[in-house]
Amino acid sequence: MRLPIYQVDAFTDSLFGGNPAAVCPLEKWLPDAVMQAVAAENNLSETAFFVRDGGDYTLRWFTPTMEVDLCGHATLASSYVVFRFLEPQREAVRFRTAKAGTLTVARRGDSLAMDFPARPASPATPPPGLLTALGGAPREIFRARDHLIVYDNAAEIAALKPDLAALAKVDCWAAIVTAPGENGVDFVSRFFAPAQGVPEDPVTGSSHCTLTPYWANRLGKTELEARQLSRRGGALHCTLNGDRVSIAGRAVLYLEGWIEV
Repeated sequence: MRLPIYQVDAFTDSLFGGNPAAVCPLEKWLPDAVMQAVAAENNLSETAFFVRDGGDYTLRWFTPTMEVDLCGHATLASSYVVFRFLEPQREAVRFRTAKAGTLTVARRGDSLAMDFPARPASPATPPPGLLTALGGAPREIFRARDHLIVYDNAAEIAALKPDLAALAKVDCWAAIVTAPGENGVDFVSRFFAPAQGVPEDPVTGSSHCTLTPYWANRLGKTELEARQLSRRGGALHCTLNGDRVSIAGRAVLYLEGWIEV
């Protein structure tokens, strides 16, 4: 079977920046084991698969090791493929998902804006081994699905060198580390999920479902500029809309081709 595949760098306007995602539009669903094998073969943090569903699409995401319930950068990449290659006349696209509900992505100038559910975090006690694995001296710890660890400044975030092998053994789905930003950036972050097959994610849309409500409350503003301080780096514009979060960014095509399954 010959299937189309695209690789898109999300949350960047520069090739080789942001977070690369593979996108595979399908006419019908493949067996789960085949989609997981494709994601493992791609060896990117996420591979997205979608199938037309009336005027919308049904969307699923896989890391190299598992299916996940929500992924931001691969949703952005999927919408880029729809807008550029499949339905260039559209101004918005709706993706139906099993656990995150219906996600809408709309054109916003040169950016694409995703409407996602907010995932506010609550104060939490860190599981054993988490802070040792991450390093540094955080000021606050919260938890939604992921643990949110807050530090004092951006330099601390950039300097963290976590023990990923140790972190993979901690009872923690993923760790988001964050601090205030500078030079026009409201906050910065990094994201680690080694137990899920993603040692450090270059730019993580879903983490901003938790970061946005935290920083909106702390800074007293609903429009926020964010930067993820991975090696590749990424820029996101985040807006808190009640129990929803708008996460906007740009995307760049890297690869268009076919795979044989």
